[in-house]
This record gives sequence, C-alpha cells and structure tokens, in this order.
Amino acid sequence: MLPITGYADRWSVKPGETIRFMVGVQGGGRYKARVARIHCGDPNPQGPGYRETPMPSAIEGEHDGRDQPMRLGSLVRIPRLDLGAGGRAIGFAATVWPTLTGAPATVLEWRSSGVMVTLGVAADGAYCRIAGPRGEARLATGAALTLRAWHDIACVLDPASGRVTIAQRPRQARLDREESAMVSAALPPGLAPGGAGAASIAASLDAACVHGAHFNGKIEAPRIAAMADPAALLAAQATGAALDDIARWDFCRGIATDIITDTVGGFHGRCVNLPTRAMTGSRWDGTAQRWTEAPQLWNAIQFHDDDIGDAAWAPSLSLTIPEDWPSGVYALHLELPHRRDNIPFYVRAAAPGKRARVAFLAPTFSYQIYGNFHRPGRQAAIMDRALAWGALPQSADGHPEYGKSTYNWHSDGSGVAYASMRRPMIDKRVNHIQIMDPSEGGSGTYWIAADSYITDMLDREGIEYEVVTDHDIHAEGAAALAPYSCVITGQHPEYHSVETWDGISDYIGGGGRFIYLGGNGFYWKVAVHGEGSWALEIRRGEGGLRLWAAEPGEYYNAFDGSYGGLWRRNARPPQMLVGVGFSTQGDYNGHPYTFAPGILDPRVAFLRAGMEDLAQPGVAFGDRGLMGGGAAGHELDRADVALGTPHHALVVATAVVREKSYALVNEERYDHTLWPRTHEDVMRADLTFFEAPNGGAVLSVGSMNYVGALPIDSYANPAARLILNAIRRFADPAPITYPG
Repeated sequence: MLPITGYADRWSVKPGETIRFMVGVQGGGRYKARVARIHCGDPNPQGPGYRETPMPSAIEGEHDGRDQPMRLGSLVRIPRLDLGAGGRAIGFAATVWPTLTGAPATVLEWRSSGVMVTLGVAADGAYCRIAGPRGEARLATGAALTLRAWHDIACVLDPASGRVTIAQRPRQARLDREESAMVSAALPPGLAPGGAGAASIAASLDAACVHGAHFNGKIEAPRIAAMADPAALLAAQATGAALDDIARWDFCRGIATDIITDTVGGFHGRCVNLPTRAMTGSRWDGTAQRWTEAPQLWNAIQFHDDDIGDAAWAPSLSLTIPEDWPSGVYALHLELPHRRDNIPFYVRAAAPGKRARVAFLAPTFSYQIYGNFHRPGRQAAIMDRALAWGALPQSADGHPEYGKSTYNWHSDGSGVAYASMRRPMIDKRVNHIQIMDPSEGGSGTYWIAADSYITDMLDREGIEYEVVTDHDIHAEGAAALAPYSCVITGQHPEYHSVETWDGISDYIGGGGRFIYLGGNGFYWKVAVHGEGSWALEIRRGEGGLRLWAAEPGEYYNAFDGSYGGLWRRNARPPQMLVGVGFSTQGDYNGHPYTFAPGILDPRVAFLRAGMEDLAQPGVAFGDRGLMGGGAAGHELDRADVALGTPHHALVVATAVVREKSYALVNEERYDHTLWPRTHEDVMRADLTFFEAPNGGAVLSVGSMNYVGALPIDSYANPAARLILNAIRRFADPAPITYPG
C-alpha cells in the first residue's frame, strides 16, 4: 500500500458545506495536511509549470494517522440466521457458474460460536467443511467443475445417521467426462449445526468480519433446508421447487439495490463490495433480453475476489469550506517525511454566476469510471520522469490493492462494471504523470492535470470562472449550468447518465453556450447507484471501442434497468448534442489542424479576431502541443449530418490523420475496409460551430489532444486564441442569432 493516501466523500462542495476526507497512513503515525487551490496541475518543467495557491484552513497542520485496510472481494453478509433446534438434518445448496477454481472458495457458509459449515468449490470439486472446537472435517466430490457452466451443488449433515454428504450435478452433461458425484462420510461428533448464528454468501467471514476464500463466478438461489436427502435437495435446486426451507435467497428481488431477500425466514442480507447484479441465470435462454421484463431469469449475482465498493475507511479530516473561498479546483495535500499524495476536489460558487459568467465543467463521471486504470508496466515507465519532475510516482498497476477501473478485467477475465469513488483513486491526482508522451517536451498528463490547462489559461487571461461537476448536473440538471453564459468541458467527457446528458442538452436548448474542448465525449451511458453517484455502472454492450464486452443478456444496467452501452445505440449520437462524435483512435501522437472554408463565414467572424491573416482556408495551426505534440490526436470526433450534426453547423477546421496506428471505431466499420467511404470521410477531427435556439451556441474541437496545445507559447498561439475568442463571445450577452 502507499505510505499515505486517501479519498473524499464527494467531488464538489460549496462554501459553508463540509467535505470529509478518509486518510490512510501505513503503520499509523503523524502526517501533515494542507489545502491548495490548483491553477495548473502539470508537473512538466517545459510546460506552464505546476502552480497552486495555498489556502490556509482549519485542518492545516499535523494529525495522527491510522492504518486503514483495503479489503477487496465481494460477498453477501447475513448478520442473523437461526437454524432452529439442533439435532435435525440440515442441507445447504446453491447453483453455481464458476469462473475460477483452484483454491477453496466459499459459496454458502453458516457459523455460530461453536460450529461453522461451509459449502464451497475447489480444484477437487464441490466440498463441505465442518469446523468446531472439537476439530474439523472436509469432504469433496473429487470431480472438478467445468468453468463457465451451471452446476447444482449441495451438502447434507444428518446427525441421526451420523453422515455428511456432498453432491454435485451439472445442468448440462459433458461428453468427455462425468461431473455428477455424490460422496458420503461419517459426521464427526459434536459438529452438527443448530441454533443462532450468521451466514455469508461467496466468501468466508471471521469473527471480526474480515473476509476471505472468495468465490469467483455466478451464484443462484442459495438455500438452507431441513432435510436429509441430498438427491432430493439437488433435484429441488434444479427445478426451483420449495422444500422445508429455513432460508432461501432470491437474487431476482431488489436487483437495483444492495439488499438480498430471504423469502422464507426473513434472514435478509446485504451485498458488500458491489458484486454484479442483473446477471443471466441458469434458466436464461435468450428469449428475453431485459431483466426487468422477466427478472426470474436473471436470478444470479456474479462475485469476484477483486471487487471493490465502499472501502469504509474511518473519517480522518472534516473541512467546512470558508465563505470567501473562490470556486475552483482544489487539493488536500498529504505529507510524510519522504512520501506524499493529494486528493483533488472542487469548490463550487456560493452564489453561482454572480462572480463569473464562465464555468468549467469537470468530467468527474469520466474521472471516476477511469479511476485506478491498470496499464501493465506503467508504474515502472513513469518512475524516472516523475522523480525528476517532483511529481507523484504512483500508478494503479503498482498498487492493485486499491481495486481496478472499468477499463480492466477481474482476475477471472470478466470486465469490471462498477466504479466507486469510496476508495483511493491514486491515478486521479494533480502533479501526476499518467502516460509516457512520445512527443518532444510532452507532459504525459491526463484527466485532472491535463484539464487544468483550461483553468490555468482562464486565470492567466483574467477570465473569471467557476466550477461545476458531472455529479452536480446529475443531481440538479440544467439548473446547475443555468447561471452561466458559457460552459467549457474538459478534454474527455466520455461518460454520462441520462440526467447529465439531459442537463447539458436542456442548457444548450435554453440558450446556453457550450464549448466541448475534447474528444470522444458523450460516448458511453452510465447508471448511478440508487444510494447516490458514489458508484457508477457501465455495461459495455453491443458496439463501441472497448476493452471488454458484456455477455449476451447482460446489456441492461442493474442500477436502473435501462439499456446500457453507447449513447449512439440509445438514439443519442454525440453529434446530436455537440455536433461531432467519436470516429477514430490511434497512438498518443498529435497532428495539426487546417482551417476550412467555414472559417470565413460571417457567423464565426469572432473566431478570427486578432488573427485574420492566419485564419484562412488551407492554413495549418496546432502543430505543437504538450499532449502528443499536436492539437489533433489520440481520439478524434467528426461531424456527420446523418448522425445528428445540425445542417447549419460550420466546420471551421479539420485534421485528417494518416498515422498508421489510427483505426476506425467499431461502430463505424461495416467490413474490414473503409468502403464505401474514403479516409478523409471518417479519419479526422472537425472543429465545428453551430447556433442553438434561444441564443445558444456550441463550439466543439473534436480532439483529446487539443487542450495540450493551449499552453504553447504561454497560451499565445492560434489554437488557444480560437478558444479564447469563443469564450469571450459566448460570455458576451450580445445575441447570437439562430440562422433562418
């Protein structure tokens, strides 16, 4: 673990409100804390330079640290389960779809002060383990379970006969080997279960509720019944028939929640660490695709040994934001003698729009979705540069204990669907390097550090601004943006909920002026946890450029039941919102734009201000940058009327990229060629402008690398001048006329 790190309980906070920080210090001990307002978060000495303003606060100074554990792995915790009077036969059963087998993994476990019974799977098949003060016994079928296939497993403990039996049966027989098995042995004396206790599903818990022996795969319909016949228990598990059940958990109830319902005894449970719900069960046959239409077919939960939800760290520091703090990007700096970290957060305006007419929209949904993105070898790759620049040297691949991002795979090869902010996101920091930029003088920044080029430019140009986040729009809708004449995005606002999309759309349609200063934005749809946006869900469904794909039948979000995947497949291509949409992606290199004939249209005369001689068709600009070496690169968006670009939109500049690593995105490819389209039709970035109703307007640059071109020559370059001209015009209350 990092010597010191932490997380906040929210992304944004207003003056007068309180934000809490959870801080972990390895081994405990004293640490220092201070708060700063961040103007530029890029540590590159060849760039604008890291720049902050210290903000004295009540939490500045030394504090006692505590060791805060990270406990990965999902499970269901059932705090109370009474088996009734001892001495009768008890059966444990479940239907499982394992994705990893090897070390013993718990499927269903009951424990009391005297006895613990575990039904699990391991390399030697289904097993039953009974333990107590007088010893323990383990019995296995000896027949390994096939991965990614459904099996019914059961164990019966019968004090009357003095026998324990473990059994398994596949739902679909294999021709190459026999998996059905039933093995019986003597039940050790004094180990019969009964009375009050607690239970867990998919992992074991000790007396301190520390979990282990995690199961990887799907579990369906676990139950505990009072019966002595293991064959009948297996048969009932296969048919779904009721028995003399003590507890029977129905995973198709409360799918959108963390609550697990026992339909018999009322021994309800709660999910820990966000196991994946709305997963196809053993009876799903493809005739239904949406779990809300037939939830009984999605009566399964998928568990992983590296899931993470709420790390549940104890609060360490609480900060009530002073009334005089300006809106902006902030960070809590944490310091030990030889190590440090920071936790970024955003301070909103106490009276939005009163001080500033311009707002920076921080893409916090995308920050969260990408949080702790493991890129193999990245920790080693950035280390020397980070140390030379005085930057944070950490990378997620060097610290798997903090969990993964939704761009990674679980240990069993399945994709990560949930993103939590209730854990340290050690790669979403300021003064931090994300990637190795191959360009001369490249910064290698991404996310918060790269987006700070925008706020740094505004600061240096004397343009007053305030900050709003995705999380704010999700909660408040267009009202969060309404006080501002001009709203500017970050470099990569890729992930949006229905609420954030609608909020931005309503803002533009109501007369707002919007600058999309990035690439591959408004691409994936996310759903928000029912208890708040601390957890986001992504189903990487049909289509889209992605590192993993959801399984058939699992394209609908568990959190809200809506169809996931691309916004384009939800009838909302990005072109409908901002005029351009994702078209091509390549390596981290940059290329220039060329002004198009549209730059001469009188409707965009304001863009040419101060550079009339340069802003002419055929003239190139943006050939330098701190991200990839140029303004157009990595992920590019193009205009397309067929996908919703307004007919009256002007393309004022274009960058056609021919570098060999660039490829068409999946949803644009019909076969292995570009036919019937040409390279110029799709492999490009378009800088577009269009007017919206009620005096609104949109300017989009169509490139992730564009923000890296802003700081060149201290923001005195054509790429920056275009954006500054747009900001000043968009902030001007003078009407922008919708063309007839």
